[in-house]
Amino acid sequence: MSTVHDFTASSLEGREKPLSDFSGQVLLVVNTASKCGFTPQYEGLEALYRKLHAQGSTVLSFPCNQFGGQEPGDAAEIARFCSQTYAVTFPMFGKIDVNGTGAHSLYRYLKGEAKGVLGTEAIKWNFTKFLVDRKGKVAARFAPSVTPDALEKEIERLL
Repeated sequence: MSTVHDFTASSLEGREKPLSDFSGQVLLVVNTASKCGFTPQYEGLEALYRKLHAQGSTVLSFPCNQFGGQEPGDAAEIARFCSQTYAVTFPMFGKIDVNGTGAHSLYRYLKGEAKGVLGTEAIKWNFTKFLVDRKGKVAARFAPSVTPDALEKEIERLL
């Protein structure tokens, strides 16, 4: 696979969605969790999405329970939490693994394209972010501590 657009993922509602549906958009791909110290970043992700979506940017959320069991809920619970607590309207996908033998193929690709600290591939925690350009190529990787508002200029540069 040569771009993010070559992958598919199950939506939070359980429907397979080709990521080619987002072709031509700048994407911020994030592994998320509802019970994490970084969970309040949902607010910033939603603000970023609302501000830049009309210009061609989209946030894609991939819930993950691999870090401290911080996403224990099922799809309905995740959807309800994100909607009621943070008014999330950006696309959310079904819960996945981002590390290990069961890692989703999208995340195997993302990690190979943008290494972490000291060249490591493994995702270290929830809310690791990958910035993807309009052509589906990975442009950058950001640690969980990097807040969504800190990425606005990076996204605008790719728009």
